[in-house]
Amino acid sequence: MHLTMKILPDTRQVLFAVILLLAATGTAGAQNIYKCTHGGRIEYTDRPCSTGTGELIHKADDSEVIDQYLDLGQNDIAKRYAAARHLEALYQNRLDAYKQRMEERSQREAADAIAAQQRDEQAQQQALADEAANRERLQAENDALRQQNDQYRDQLAQPVAGYETNYWAPPYWDHGHDHGQHPAPPSPPVFHPCRQLAGGRVQC
Repeated sequence: MHLTMKILPDTRQVLFAVILLLAATGTAGAQNIYKCTHGGRIEYTDRPCSTGTGELIHKADDSEVIDQYLDLGQNDIAKRYAAARHLEALYQNRLDAYKQRMEERSQREAADAIAAQQRDEQAQQQALADEAANRERLQAENDALRQQNDQYRDQLAQPVAGYETNYWAPPYWDHGHDHGQHPAPPSPPVFHPCRQLAGGRVQC
């Protein structure tokens, strides 16, 4: 894979370009990187310069190559690479390190899964507790309203103090009034107490 760009006098920019190339290759840690110049342009490539000149700015060592193959799940290729260079001990060392990394990752993932499950269970328990508390609150409010209604009905059923109203019976006149006789004295007043019934009605 190649990356071509103009000459950049700033060293930091050159290093940034190399990083781009390493990221683009996908196997950057396991590749040599060459800096070639063509017609005033700089080309970074994982192959030796076609002109036979150039600068090797990154050389992949054997550990990087083996690690890269292992990370890609290509264990057989990593093993053959090591055997071809008589690097069996290095291969075993990198394989053990790889297995250790995988074990640690698996443990982290398991711990994260357990923590997530615990959070879900706690959230469910909190939701149930909130629901129960809300039901209790509504029940208490309903009980208080029923008690108030009962008290109100009892109050309506009782006579209201000072509300009794009296009125006079119609006057009665003797039949002899028309014959020039003195009218009979009126009958004593009759008191008709009134009482309040339920629902705000009054009976007299």
